[in-house]
Amino acid sequence: MTMGYYAPTNVHFGAGAEDKVAEVLKAEGATKVLIHFGGGSVKRSGLLDKVEKLLSEGGIEYVELGGVVPNPRVSLVRKGIELVKSEGVDFILAVGGGSVLDSAKAIGYGVYGGGDVWDFYCGNRKVEGTLPVGVILTLAATGSEMSDSSVITNDETDPIYKRGVNTDFGRVKFALLDPELTYTVSKYQTACGATDIMMHTLERYFHQGYALDFTDQMSFTLLKEVMKNAPVALEHPDDYDARANIMWCGTLSHNGLMATGNANKGDWACHQIEHELSAEHDVAHGAGLAAIWGSWARYVLSVDPERFVKLGEGVFGESDPVKAIEKFEEFFRSIGMPTDIKGLGLDFDEAACRTAALGVTFQNARKIGNFKVLDTEDIFNIYMMAAGLK
Repeated sequence: MTMGYYAPTNVHFGAGAEDKVAEVLKAEGATKVLIHFGGGSVKRSGLLDKVEKLLSEGGIEYVELGGVVPNPRVSLVRKGIELVKSEGVDFILAVGGGSVLDSAKAIGYGVYGGGDVWDFYCGNRKVEGTLPVGVILTLAATGSEMSDSSVITNDETDPIYKRGVNTDFGRVKFALLDPELTYTVSKYQTACGATDIMMHTLERYFHQGYALDFTDQMSFTLLKEVMKNAPVALEHPDDYDARANIMWCGTLSHNGLMATGNANKGDWACHQIEHELSAEHDVAHGAGLAAIWGSWARYVLSVDPERFVKLGEGVFGESDPVKAIEKFEEFFRSIGMPTDIKGLGLDFDEAACRTAALGVTFQNARKIGNFKVLDTEDIFNIYMMAAGLK
């Protein structure tokens, strides 16, 4: 299998990038826009007022829908679909982080495809188009601003499900990336974001089959840049260079570049294992990834120790693979991230581990992973390790 690189998004990067919003919307032919956002931060910061003013001055009509939360909910997506249809909206503008953007993409799929939007996320239908979407990004983390992915939580089912869709229709028309808009992000969310960025590269790095060395070297550089700049951003939230480097790393980590030339898109088991935690327990995605990764790494290490050796040497100058895993965990802890399930504030027993493992495999209906293909028993063992029970 060959891995292509498709990155059609028009990116404007730098201080004041959001000032171009009316210009780029007009270039896309937008006449009436849904401004989609999360909680009060875009209001408190004045960003929402600024966007409203720029659109009004540009002669672009708009309606608004706020209320997106971390692990965005399908219930709000459904409201957005109905609002877009009733108001004659022809473009969706996400103003926020990855959760807002994931929700905006889902609204776009639902408006274009009709029917039940959840069908796309549970695999009953394939996305065949979308209402166009653009973003003013306020959080460096998910990389959704240039990725093909959207992840939505179904809060209307019991148990709660968290599912993703990957399609090139999910690549947004434009992304306005101003690092200064991330200055007010909390320390915890900054750390979660840095972890998520690193994991997008690590998931692509670990795979079976041919690996292009140049892509590996880019991956090592990206990881080192995040690890260098995250502590600076935590200590000095308004350090432009640190925020800018983290933001650009986040974008490039998840737009496909870090898999180009490789045999496939990567492993992605840790994301699937984490999704079960954030769906049922609403933990922050980045924190959940940090809590799982070390246990996954130790569990699969024997499959290809040399892949771990290369990673350790490339990032830390450490040839011992076990020590390299420990160094990643040390970094996560240094920025306030957990490295086990207990650190998430969850008390998992054996039964909880079994239930979660069955949830990941859709009750034994699938396997996950590429570096090592994992079945329910494998995933159960990883949860047990992460819970300190094995």
